[in-house]
Amino acid sequence: MRAFADVLVARRENAENLGLRPNQLKTIEIRLDTVRDLALHLHAKGHTTWAGVNAGDLEAFLARNPARRASWLAGLRQFFAHAHRTGLVLHDPAAAMQAPQPRGFSGSTLTLDEQRVLYRRWRAGEGVLPHEAFIGLAALLHAATTTELRHLTLTDITTASRTVRFPGRSVDLALDDATWRALEACLTHRQALHTDNPHVLVTRLTRVTTNPAGAAHIRDSLAPVGLLPRILRSTRLLTLADELDIKQLTVALGMSYGGTAHYQ
Repeated sequence: MRAFADVLVARRENAENLGLRPNQLKTIEIRLDTVRDLALHLHAKGHTTWAGVNAGDLEAFLARNPARRASWLAGLRQFFAHAHRTGLVLHDPAAAMQAPQPRGFSGSTLTLDEQRVLYRRWRAGEGVLPHEAFIGLAALLHAATTTELRHLTLTDITTASRTVRFPGRSVDLALDDATWRALEACLTHRQALHTDNPHVLVTRLTRVTTNPAGAAHIRDSLAPVGLLPRILRSTRLLTLADELDIKQLTVALGMSYGGTAHYQ
């Protein structure tokens, strides 16, 4: 177990040195926890060494939590590949095992009625803070991400055509009346702060800096409706994926082909 942990840490360090994307420390911790839990499971079944473990034993362990199968199996594959290389086992029982993943998006989305209620709330704007209305409408109607909203600056706005260019996108986006009014309310709020911060969404913490608002501010702005920004965005993406060609969608939103295919 200690040797396996050393291997995972060494791989992480090598990836960092090569400029690749290394595994997060949390991922390494999950892998080690999986092997530990497997060891406890096997010991209870009478196994005292790794040498006698077979695919059936691993299937029994994975069956304890089918929702975690893919994550657990990823850790088991790494461990038994290491065990095979170092002679702990003569064959790799995890090598041929699979964790089929359902295709398509399976996250939370909103019904049409729920979308209408939110739209009416944010369009009216009565008793709603400016940031909530703009963030909500931009995500629900234009699939804006938290990063795009945080980094949107004044130079990304063209008032004459009522368009914005969200950071990372290659095309200007014409805003509907409701979203444009919400954006104007944000700009009015920004002016009241007397700030030189170039971003559209400025808070009391960022008004004396040039930093964008934190991701937590985007999330907390939607706390009154009890929703996360990604749920609004996913709802819109599913609609767009049904209406647009996947190539059009990747260009319009600045997404990867794989990212948009997820919603097909």
